[in-house]
Amino acid sequence: MARVFRAFRRPFFFQTRQESTMASLTKDEILILLRPPFTNWSNIIRDAEKVVGYPTSFMNLRCLLSDEFANMALYLRKLLGSNHLVMQTAKNVLYGDSKNLQPWGLIILLLSKSVKTSSAHTLQSQQIEEKQRLLAELTEMMRTGHLIHKGIVNVPFAKRSKSTESAIFGNKIALLLGDYILVTANDMLAKLRNSEVSYIISSALRDLSEGEFFGERDEQNQPIPGKPKPVADDLDITFDTTTISVDDVLGRPRKEWTIRSVYNGASLLGRGCQSAMVLGQQNRETVSYAYHFGCHVGLAWQAAAENQTLTSNSKDQFCLASAPVLFALEENPGLYQIIDQAKGDLKDVDYEDLKFNILKTDAINKTQKLYEDHAQKAIAYIESIGQNESVDMIKKLINTF
Repeated sequence: MARVFRAFRRPFFFQTRQESTMASLTKDEILILLRPPFTNWSNIIRDAEKVVGYPTSFMNLRCLLSDEFANMALYLRKLLGSNHLVMQTAKNVLYGDSKNLQPWGLIILLLSKSVKTSSAHTLQSQQIEEKQRLLAELTEMMRTGHLIHKGIVNVPFAKRSKSTESAIFGNKIALLLGDYILVTANDMLAKLRNSEVSYIISSALRDLSEGEFFGERDEQNQPIPGKPKPVADDLDITFDTTTISVDDVLGRPRKEWTIRSVYNGASLLGRGCQSAMVLGQQNRETVSYAYHFGCHVGLAWQAAAENQTLTSNSKDQFCLASAPVLFALEENPGLYQIIDQAKGDLKDVDYEDLKFNILKTDAINKTQKLYEDHAQKAIAYIESIGQNESVDMIKKLINTF
């Protein structure tokens, strides 16, 4: 299998493992060496949309242009200029780069197209395609609604005052917007009239909900990584969220990151892919392959996005349960003290200092390997499902993120 991973070419000093040289570099020098080359993501998306046959970037317009959403958007304008998390979420969804705009719906539609055995446009095939398109839309809407709900800010009652009015108002808008999108998505799910698909997608929504309570959290519900544990074997990974033992996962970087990522989105993408094959009346083996394919794509993209965040020039906060942080804590357990001292509110962490220390470890290299592993597995699964133009485009999307 060809290993074409353009997005994160390893710098020479990582390949030769010259840790002593790395330790002598300044933070800016490290960032320049680690910065991934630019990839023309938009052009690749457009090429993939040509294979599907229409611009999937506008799949949610039916929801966004509705009267109900327009009314809520008027209230959203009152938050412009504030620092409320719901505004940051909206900006990421509307103007974010590739790490925010992972084309889940497009992947589901390409997968659906990859198993077409006939070019004949019968009434039945057209009905299946319409249902798969509806599935792709509702999957993206569920993801968007969940992201908006995560923008809610915890304002303790004792600290509420005039200065916190915008935050409280923003919470109401976040609840309304998130609820509206999720209710609309569930209405679309009901219109598919397929009990098996309803059950599959519901299990993914269960994972999203449980992910918000997994492990320790600060007062803003931001995840706190598990205290690193010495571990000899961290490779026994499962996507079965019903058999997870928290004590067996937390503190073990690869396991902890995998379960958190499966809970927070990879499960939804996997279940969306699985459901597309059910709607397409594929056999059980293909349905199973589709689920694992979707999970591995989600995990590969998550690892890639986390590497981009840590190797960018941005001074913004980053997730402390991301793969680079967990791998850095494993290599240098002393860094956990920086996080432990700010458990009440992770905004108090010195992110710039933590980032500098993370970049001095082998964490970026390990996260790159994590991306490559999941990308390879996703490609192996999709090649088992089909061999055609859609599959080729899927591989291109995976490899170029």
